[in-house]
Amino acid sequence: MTFQSWFREHTRHAPATLWIIALCSVVWLVTAVQAQALNDSVWGSSLGSAMVLWGPAAQVEPWGMARAVTSIFLHLGVGHLIVNMVMLLLIGPEIERFVGSGPYALAFVAGGLGGSAAISMFNFNTPTAGASGAIYALMPVMVAIAYRRSVDLRAPIVFLAIAVGYTFLAGNVSVWGHLGGVLAGAVMAWPLTSAQVRTRWLSAGLVALISGVLIILALT
Repeated sequence: MTFQSWFREHTRHAPATLWIIALCSVVWLVTAVQAQALNDSVWGSSLGSAMVLWGPAAQVEPWGMARAVTSIFLHLGVGHLIVNMVMLLLIGPEIERFVGSGPYALAFVAGGLGGSAAISMFNFNTPTAGASGAIYALMPVMVAIAYRRSVDLRAPIVFLAIAVGYTFLAGNVSVWGHLGGVLAGAVMAWPLTSAQVRTRWLSAGLVALISGVLIILALT
């Protein structure tokens, strides 16, 4: 099987994943062109500087709290973008097909907001960007899907454990962003995989709402 055929088959019925990847890629491209750099492109770009989650700026700007959302789709450089988008491409389509594109997209944003909430509360002064918090939120959902399907849980659990371990071992990663994403994903994983579509929407929406409230409290 060629990569093209694998990609086509793997991403079938997963439009939200492809749109997220496209949006993150376009945002990075604009920041790279503005900064004239493939890496460290945030501060050299007017778009990147306006999107990055940074507590002091988010606290004083009229629309500063929007950074908690915009930063999810912003990446620090081409390497950062590739790692996150490859990870999303590997796990996103299967989750999207199981829960539906709408609840999946909302859950992605809710997971990202969970990461932004943890950063705002515990790492206020560190500029942060990237989709990894949202991607980490999808990992507990993978475990829930495996359980719903009555298949071997070891693979998704080991994957999650390795990802969390990487968070503490690697440098230049947002520990609080990753942990906040995992916590948000763990809270909504079971109801998000419910047979009831309404329950899926409500669980993702509730996590997004709670994360948003925590962000407002942290930044005010």
